[in-house]
Amino acid sequence: MRKAVTPTLSLVLLVSAANAFYLPGVAPRQYADGERVEVKVHKLSSPKTQLPYDYYSLPFCKPEEVTRQAENLGEVMSGAIIQNSPYELYMGRSEFKIACRSVLDKKQKQNLATKVRQDYRVHMIMDNLPAATKMIAEMPDGTKKDMYDRGFRLGFMGSKDIPGTDANKPYINNHLRFIVKYHKSDTFPGARIVGFEVEAYSVKHEYTGEWNAKEPKLTSVPLRPELPPMPAWSPEVIFTYDCVWEHSDIAWASRWDLYLYMGDDQVHWFSILNSLVIVFLLSGIVAMIMVRTLRRDLAEYNSIEEKEELLEESGWKLVHADVLRTPPNATLLACSVGTGSQLLCMSAISIACAALGFLSPANRGSMLTVTLLLFVLMGSVAGYAASLTYKSFKGQQWKALTLLTAFLWPGITFGIFFLLNFFIWGKASSGAVPIGTFFALLCMWFIISFPLVWVGVWLGYRKTLADPPVKTNMVPRVIPSQAWYLHPLFTMVVGGILPFGAVFIELYFIMSSVWLQRFYYVFGFLALVLFILVITCAEMAIVLCYFQLCNENYLWQWRAFLNTGSAGLFLFGYSFVYFSGTLEIMGVVSTMLYFCYMFITSTLFALSTGTVGFLASWWFVLQIYGAVKVD
Repeated sequence: MRKAVTPTLSLVLLVSAANAFYLPGVAPRQYADGERVEVKVHKLSSPKTQLPYDYYSLPFCKPEEVTRQAENLGEVMSGAIIQNSPYELYMGRSEFKIACRSVLDKKQKQNLATKVRQDYRVHMIMDNLPAATKMIAEMPDGTKKDMYDRGFRLGFMGSKDIPGTDANKPYINNHLRFIVKYHKSDTFPGARIVGFEVEAYSVKHEYTGEWNAKEPKLTSVPLRPELPPMPAWSPEVIFTYDCVWEHSDIAWASRWDLYLYMGDDQVHWFSILNSLVIVFLLSGIVAMIMVRTLRRDLAEYNSIEEKEELLEESGWKLVHADVLRTPPNATLLACSVGTGSQLLCMSAISIACAALGFLSPANRGSMLTVTLLLFVLMGSVAGYAASLTYKSFKGQQWKALTLLTAFLWPGITFGIFFLLNFFIWGKASSGAVPIGTFFALLCMWFIISFPLVWVGVWLGYRKTLADPPVKTNMVPRVIPSQAWYLHPLFTMVVGGILPFGAVFIELYFIMSSVWLQRFYYVFGFLALVLFILVITCAEMAIVLCYFQLCNENYLWQWRAFLNTGSAGLFLFGYSFVYFSGTLEIMGVVSTMLYFCYMFITSTLFALSTGTVGFLASWWFVLQIYGAVKVD
C-alpha cells in the first residue's frame, strides 16, 4: 500500500475579518446516529492545465442514477459540476466498502494516465464542506500547525524513492479513506460535521476466482503496507473506500478556519506597511507642492505689482488659456474613464461585501456571481462618469459616447472570452461555458447594462457643470521642448511602478488563489490595499501633472490617464515572471488561456488606475487655476 504523494504547495488561507459570518440559508445540519451523510463529487482540476473536467469523465464508480445539482452563474463559469456519488457513509459507522470494479479500454487507460501526469486533483463535497488533504505546516516560531489542501490527488508518478513503482509511470489512488470530524453538544440534538479529510491510497487489489459484484472476495483486505500500488495502465481498477469518524471540539461556526488559515499573516502586514511607506512619501511630495510651491506661486501670480514682470516668465500659470482645451480622441478618453469608474465601484462594493462576510466560502461561486452582477448594475456609473467627462471636453457626439461606453471595453473582453471558449470546448473541458450561459450574459449586457449606461449618460448630460475657472483661447499655445524626464515613456514608468509596487505582494496571493487554486479570503487586507492603491495613483498623478504644467505642456488629460494606467503594463509584465517562476502550466491551450486572461486583467487594471489618475489630475487642475486671478 502506497500513500499518495503529499503536495508541496500550501494554501494561502486566512479569515479576512474577525469571525466572518454565514449567509442565511447556510444553516448547520444535525445528523442522527446511523443517518446517511451524502458525498457529492465536484470536479477535477489541475494547476498545470487550468482546465477543469467533469468527475465522471474518468472511469470512476457511478451511482445507479446520476443527478446534477443546480449551480449558480459563478459555478458554471468556473466549470463546476456537482453530482451525487456512489459512496455510502452513515453517521458514526466506520466500515470498509467496495465501490465498484471498473474495466478500462485503451482510451480510458490513456486518459487516466494523462490526468495523473498532469497532476489532477479530485474535489468532493460533504455537508457543504470541500474534501481536503491534511498537511502539517511549520510556523515561523518553530511550532507545527495543521493546514488543509483542497481536494486530493488523483494519483502520483512512480520513482526510485517509492518502493514497488517504476520510474515515471503513473499510479492511481483507488482507495479513499474519509476522515469525518463531527461535533456534539448538549445545545442541539445529533451531531454536526466540522471536518472532511480524505487520505488517498494506491492499492493493487486482488481477488479470488471470477469477479462477483454482489459478493466480491478480495485477498488484499485488510490493507497492508507491503501491497503494491495500482498502475494507471491496468485493464481493471477496483475502487474501495472506508470511513473513520472522529469527535472534534471545533464548533460548527469555526469549521472553515483550517481551510481559511494562512500560516503567517505577517506577509500581508508587510505588504500594507510597504504600501503605506509609498503613500507617505508621495503625500509629503504633494504636501510640499500644495503648501509651499503653489502657495508661493499663487502669491506671486496674484500680486498686482509683479503681474507685468511675470508675463515674460515661464510656469504653469502661462498655460491657463490652454489647460482646459479639448484633448485628442476625447470620446475614447471619456468612455475609458466611464468604464474605469464602473470597475472601481464594482471592485469596492465586491470587496466590502466579502470583507463583511456576505460572500462566505460556503456559498461557492458567489464571489464571481456578485462581481458580474455588480458590473452590470454599475453601467449607470459608467455612463454618468463618461458623460460628465465628455461634457467638460465640450463633446457633441453623445450617441457615439453611449455606444462606446457600453460596448467598447466590455466588447473586447467578451470577444476574447468567447474565442477562448472554443479552445476550451475543443479540450472537452467542463470549463467551457454553455450556450445558454452565453445567452444569459448577453441578455444581462444588452437588456440591463446598456440601458443603465444610457440612463447614466442622460443624467450626466442634464447635469449643469460649474463654470470653468479659466477661458480657452482659440489658437493653441506652442508647447516648448520638454526635458528628458518629462518624456511620456519615462513618466509612464514612474507613474505606473509605484502603484504596482503598492499592491505587488497582495497581487501574488491573488494570482496564487486563481492559478494555483488556493483559497483567498483576506478581503480585509485587500480592502485596505485598494484604498492605498487609489491614494497612490491620485498622488502620483498630481505630482506628474504639476511637473508637466510647470514645463508649459498643457496636454495633461491623456498623460494623466496613461501615467498611472501604465500600472497595467507592469501587471502584464509580472504575469510573465509569475508564469516562468511559479507555475508549471503545460500545453498550448493552457498557456494561451493564462496569457489571454492576464491580458484582460491587466487591461481592466489599467482602466481603473488610469481613471483614478485622470480624476485626481482634473481636480488638481481645477483647484490651482481656480485660485489664480486671470485678466
